[in-house]
Amino acid sequence: MAVNFRLKQAEFAAHIRDPANNPAPADVDPQRMAAYCELFFNNIDSSLSSTFPVLRQILDDAQWQSLTRSFYASHRCRTPHFSEIAEEFLEYLQTRNQAGDYPFMLELAHYEWVEMALAISRAQPLPGDAAFAHSVTDKAIALSPLAWPLAYQYPVQLISPAYLPLAAADQPVYLIVYRDQDDHVHFMQTTVLTFRLLQILEEHEGMSGNACLQMLAAEAQYLDPDRLLGEGLKILRDMAEKGIVIPAADD
Repeated sequence: MAVNFRLKQAEFAAHIRDPANNPAPADVDPQRMAAYCELFFNNIDSSLSSTFPVLRQILDDAQWQSLTRSFYASHRCRTPHFSEIAEEFLEYLQTRNQAGDYPFMLELAHYEWVEMALAISRAQPLPGDAAFAHSVTDKAIALSPLAWPLAYQYPVQLISPAYLPLAAADQPVYLIVYRDQDDHVHFMQTTVLTFRLLQILEEHEGMSGNACLQMLAAEAQYLDPDRLLGEGLKILRDMAEKGIVIPAADD
């Protein structure tokens, strides 16, 4: 009797994905089937463990296995690229509503994913030189695609097995994550004003540094504008030296 290959493939894949709820194909050696199941799952589990080491560390073996097996069984990945599995895992966490999960789990996972995402990014921005950094207020500037300003409700950079916050911080935690010219990824905690300044650069690429600072000063009406402009100039120069702020594409 002819075998319907598509049905057989679906049966085979369903068991590999969720062996607890899908019977193994009757005409496949059980030992071989078990080897397939272990091999496929262990590849996913190993990838997630390496991308999310802190998340793995704060969960015991049973919790981690429950989390990764649920992702493996229920989430339908839309990418054939293994390097993008971690991003699919983030999408899964966004829709997950499991009693007993840490409230910071999604933010922690995103924080850990960012490092990998920047490390493998193919973006190749052209940083400015020392002269650009010195005169950054007069230049048309942009935020490097390898620099991400991030805001979290939990202090994700501090989470560890010894520190598991169950309530959000009183104020958001602002971070800048960037990849330098040597392809090293760095994390910096920053202030709300610096965070907003980088947001302005994202929203208004090609503005001069001085125009960005003037816009920030207008928004922060409670601050001394002259002091803000002075401090802002130091920040922009520092960011330019780090390659976070770069010349605008057509400057």
